Amino acid sequence: MHRHKKITDSLKNSPLADFKVGVDNVIFSVDTAQNRLMVLLVMRHDEPFLDQWCLPGTLVRHGESLEDAAYRILAEKIKVENLYLEQLYTFGDPGRDPRESPSSFGVRYLSVSYFALVRFADAQLIANGVSGIAWYPVKQVPQLAFDHNEILEYGYRRLRNKLEYSPIAFEVLPEVFTLSDLYQLYATVLGENFSDYSNFRTRLLKLGFLSDTGLKASRGAGRPASLYRFDAEAFAPLKDKPLVFI
Repeated sequence: MHRHKKITDSLKNSPLADFKVGVDNVIFSVDTAQNRLMVLLVMRHDEPFLDQWCLPGTLVRHGESLEDAAYRILAEKIKVENLYLEQLYTFGDPGRDPRESPSSFGVRYLSVSYFALVRFADAQLIANGVSGIAWYPVKQVPQLAFDHNEILEYGYRRLRNKLEYSPIAFEVLPEVFTLSDLYQLYATVLGENFSDYSNFRTRLLKLGFLSDTGLKASRGAGRPASLYRFDAEAFAPLKDKPLVFI
């Protein structure tokens, strides 16, 4: 007998689960000054996991959609004009939350996670008189409450995938940018070995949706660099095609 059938048979007469639904946001940003991928963490001020870092989250209120709850917790923690937000995954393993009762009739806690990317320079954290909100480098994240390390890792994989197959980077870059700015964002998230600059530049320009503004940016002693703009209209015919940006 297959394991799946054994599990199904053992649960056949179990009572239906009673769920509370929460939303947890994996909010990423790129600190371009120090070339670090950052994630927003908050300190818990209640049990369980009192005084432990976690992802910003909330239980969904009566009459509130999941997306509205995700945006509400964003608005409570951060002020930002440009952001990218999408639903990530639902985490619902039994026992993922210590508040669950060992009884079959106890309340279960689901987490519907959302993935967000915001512009670091524009993001203003909201403390509201409560300490414990900070950007953490993804590589230095401590042990988080609940299963939030697992949720964070899932979000990190999604971010890397989105950079390869979608124009998500342009959601958080300034309106005009150099190819070096764009390359640095990719290198920060994907690692410096993902591509050399020359191949990256050739690939992106060949795709045809970067518009040269004719303007130059002078930084340091090097030659002034061309400033580009993402052309959403030129990208539109490519939207549903399996592109690889790198």
